[in-house]
Amino acid sequence: MTTAKSTTGQNPNKNLESMRKFAEKYAQRTDTYFCSNLGVTAAVIKGLAEHKQELGSPLCPCRHYRDKEAEVKKAYWNCPCVPMREEKKCHCMLFLTPDNDFAGDTQSITTEQITQLCSKME
Repeated sequence: MTTAKSTTGQNPNKNLESMRKFAEKYAQRTDTYFCSNLGVTAAVIKGLAEHKQELGSPLCPCRHYRDKEAEVKKAYWNCPCVPMREEKKCHCMLFLTPDNDFAGDTQSITTEQITQLCSKME
């Protein structure tokens, strides 16, 4: 039996930067865009980074789980989740197709933007 890898010894800022870079590259590769409200994008990337820090995997932060470690093992909701990979449907609104009413026109966000936007939500 395997357990979720704990990465609590890692620098949280490193995970945030890692998830930011992943999100940008994945958006470019899949021809998807971040939400027109970058606050949504920032919150999701921060949540993914926190889950990567706590659980060892970027589990979707927009869902409720009874057992996060079990969900990580299943990998269905690890970003990019199965619905995103198979149908380009992102529950979190992180990766939006150009025809989505909420899609913005950018595939990039800075760490500073994430930090600033998320601090406004606290």
